[in-house]
Formats: sequence, structure tokens, C-alpha cells
Amino acid sequence: MTRQTRSALITGASAGIGKSFAEHLAHTGHDLVLVARRTDLLEALAGKLRSESGVDVEVLSTDLSTDEGVNKVVTRIINGPPIDLLINNAGYASRGKVAELDADALDHMLRVNIMALTRLSRYAMGRMVAEGRGSIINVGSGTAFMQFAGNAGYGASKNFVMAFTRHMHLEAEGTGVRVQLLVPGLVSTDFHTVADGDLANFPPERVMKPDDLVIASLRALEKEEPVCIPSLPQIIDWEAYVKAEGVVAANTSRDHIAARYHSN
Repeated sequence: MTRQTRSALITGASAGIGKSFAEHLAHTGHDLVLVARRTDLLEALAGKLRSESGVDVEVLSTDLSTDEGVNKVVTRIINGPPIDLLINNAGYASRGKVAELDADALDHMLRVNIMALTRLSRYAMGRMVAEGRGSIINVGSGTAFMQFAGNAGYGASKNFVMAFTRHMHLEAEGTGVRVQLLVPGLVSTDFHTVADGDLANFPPERVMKPDDLVIASLRALEKEEPVCIPSLPQIIDWEAYVKAEGVVAANTSRDHIAARYHSN
């Protein structure tokens, strides 16, 4: 019998972008697996979505900064009912200048932003490729394109997400699996409060609502766009970025050094 109901597993689902994904997907008939640390918020959201949309909602309360927490989700991906869509949304910013960073806080952040995403992607993609279907959305950040003091750890973690996901997209070609890199800019969630920031410091025209971000991402997935930058007016701007990468890449390996390094 063909399975009709679609399902999605969302990390960082208790608030912000993850919560918005859960609401939109429930309203389109997806059963959900919601993953986050805050059990009370997850249970409240699950109850609301069951009541409003009539979907099945499974709650996995776990800490993705720990091996135990990640393994709990990996076990669900491998052994549970098939997941049609994985959304790796969990992540946060621990900021500070490199010479002043709290090394333990940095390690904790990297475990969530990089290691958890990597392991969940690996096992979800493995099962999806074997089944010939499925989709993965990895949430990056516009700060991957920027450099500013105090953002080395977080920015670098999102550079990893960008590179890792772009490689995943290439490897998914011809498998029936879709992979999307989602690149938010400023979004009106509690992310910035957690990161000791304040959205009031930014012009309103730079701040997107999470619902709009999610609508763009899901539409881009339907269109099979490998990269979704929701506020980017023209896709040719991304294509120009990729072309510039190609120019640099072509010249990183030669049998001679550049002329500017020769003595006069």
C-alpha cells in the first residue's frame, strides 16, 4: 500500500523559525516529529497542532549538544517510520572576539550548529537515498557572507553549514532526494535575545517575519532551488557569487606563484 501521509522532523521546533515550519507543515497535512530542549513549549505546540490540524505530532525532548541527545534523534530517523522532510533548524549564536571567547561556550555551540546537523543529515540522507525519496533543509545564516568582530565562531559554523549542504546537493543528484540550503537574514524571533542582541538596533525593513521565511523556503523546495535566500531579489546575484568562486578555485592550484610575489 502506498503511504499517503507526509511527515517532517524539525529540530529547534519550540520557537522561532522551527515553530513556524511546524505550523505551516501541519496545516498542509504533514505529521510531525518536533525536536527541542524545552519540553513544555514542545508539548504546548504539539497539542495546538493536533487540535487545529488533526495531524500526528511526536515530541522528542532532547539536547542536541550532547551525544545522547543526537543519538536519540538518529535512532528515530533510522528505526522509526520514514521521514519525508528533515529540517535542521536548531542552532544559536555564542559570540565574542577570538582572544576573549569562552571556549566551553564555543564548543557547546559548535556541537549544536555543526555536529548535530552533520549527524542528522548523514543518517537522514542515507535512509532517503536508499528509499529514493525525501528532502532535507539545512538552515544557514546570512552572516556566512560577512565578517565582523565577535562573530568568528558563529559565522564560521554557518560557513560550514553552507559548504556541507552544497556538497550534499551535488551528491543527491539523481537519487530522488532534494537538498536545500536556507539562508535567513535578520528574522523576528528570540534568536537575537538569546545571543545578547536587540532587533531594535536594525531598520524594520531589514527584519523578516518567520512565516514569510518559511513560505519562501517551502516554495523554493517545490521549485527545486538548491539555495533559498528569501530576500534576494534576483537569483543571478547568487549565480554571480558561485561564478566568482569558480574564478578563485581555478587559480588556487598552479605550478607557479603569482607574479606579484616575485622580487622586483
